[in-house]
Amino acid sequence: MAANEAGIEVTAPTTGELVTEQPQPHKLERKWTFWFDNQSKQGAAWGTCLRKVYSFDTVEEFWCLYEQVFKPSKLPGNADFHLFKDGIEPKWEDPVCASGGKWSVTSSRKADLDTMWLETLMALIGEQFDEPDEICGVVASVRQRQDKLALWTKAAANEAAQMSIGRKWKEIIDVNDKITYSFHDDSKRERNAKSRYNV
Repeated sequence: MAANEAGIEVTAPTTGELVTEQPQPHKLERKWTFWFDNQSKQGAAWGTCLRKVYSFDTVEEFWCLYEQVFKPSKLPGNADFHLFKDGIEPKWEDPVCASGGKWSVTSSRKADLDTMWLETLMALIGEQFDEPDEICGVVASVRQRQDKLALWTKAAANEAAQMSIGRKWKEIIDVNDKITYSFHDDSKRERNAKSRYNV
């Protein structure tokens, strides 16, 4: 085996031809899954349109998927994109999410939503949070009046962990406005549940 001028190792097979070795994909710490939900169908119960789209565990797969498909500005109204850890469904009923909650931020500009979404995705798959095991995933919701991004976490009652995640996320998405955290249990009981934490 010898290195060519570009420094790429090549192997000379028995036929006498030179073959370059394929670069290895960059493995992520864990596997992630994209989900899609289109709630525009009148009268459809929540979650009936939720579909698992694609799971990935390399940097290369992520960029291919993001560039081709997963930008919120490409979504129709009343649709959601979700990126959750593989094995966790983006539902309150999922056992991992059941005792959790979510940090939320709103945006009135599609370009801002796309930027915040991408920054959040990179922070999640790049394991940039101090409590990575506390995080379930993120949801981008496209709505007529105001779009929303929500970062779902596992243990809503763990205030120290939630505040740490909230502060870090606010820094990552670079917003000046206050972001709020609500418990899933509160949201189940009332549509406009009050926030428990904010940063």
